[in-house]
Amino acid sequence: MTRTTRHVLLAGIAIFAGACAEALTSSFGTQMLDAAFNTTPLGFESAVSSFAGSGAMGMPFLPGDRSENHGANFLGGGHDFMGGGFGIEMLGGELGGPPPFERGGPNATSASCTYNATSGVNTCADTHNGVTVTRTIVYKTAAGTAQAKQNSTTNSIATHVDATGTLTRRNGATTNVANSSDRLVTGLAVGSTQRTVNGTSKGNETSTGKDTAGTFTVVRAIGDTTSGVVIPVAAGKQSYPTAGKVIRQMTVTVTYTGKTPVVSTRREVITYDGSATATETINHNGTTKTCTIPLPRGRPNCP
Repeated sequence: MTRTTRHVLLAGIAIFAGACAEALTSSFGTQMLDAAFNTTPLGFESAVSSFAGSGAMGMPFLPGDRSENHGANFLGGGHDFMGGGFGIEMLGGELGGPPPFERGGPNATSASCTYNATSGVNTCADTHNGVTVTRTIVYKTAAGTAQAKQNSTTNSIATHVDATGTLTRRNGATTNVANSSDRLVTGLAVGSTQRTVNGTSKGNETSTGKDTAGTFTVVRAIGDTTSGVVIPVAAGKQSYPTAGKVIRQMTVTVTYTGKTPVVSTRREVITYDGSATATETINHNGTTKTCTIPLPRGRPNCP
């Protein structure tokens, strides 16, 4: 190979590689972020929320992930709800299992938990995959007396969760997370005819790294609000919410150095009106759909 031929070949390779990187960046539209909505951020599975937290649990979203086969509700991979799904207890609980929220949420039976008799607060802490999770749990009777653990007289459970930390990947790239949640479940005492659930959650996952398109930062912000969700206790059969509302939302932002940020958002609002069908309103990047959900465990029907 002559020196001239070699120079031409190397120049061609450089131009081709640059064109590929530029094409990847320039075509990186909101549809390239759709896969981010199929999972929850790193560490968010420890929070108490309406998100099932399944899918790529414990793994951050990075550019290059792909989602295909989009359905009527704008999600790919056969998902019905964002964030890995909708929490099973919000849909009536497991088939053949105990009534929804029978335990109210995370319990304080772990060896990592300690009870403060003065404050009435159980505190639990553990670290996994670089994320430290701290939970506080308060059990109370109907009369408002704090308890060290749940029993047949426990009527309410208040849970607070903080999950923070940093995951460092092999290539030195990092993901920082800051997640928190609060939930209050009442109506748990023996003889209660219904559970009532209220709560909020929020999370932030910030990842940095580098690929063929350049240096990037990815931010996923997630959260939900559960307002007055009432679930009757139905002996011998599966129950489902008859009142209340759940608002779920996520925003994903990818920014490459020197490029315009790409942002994608999704909001799901599920409303229960006492009938056997819940209404779901989905807004995905400004496009809105209204769906129906057969209860207790139907899939969203989105025209």
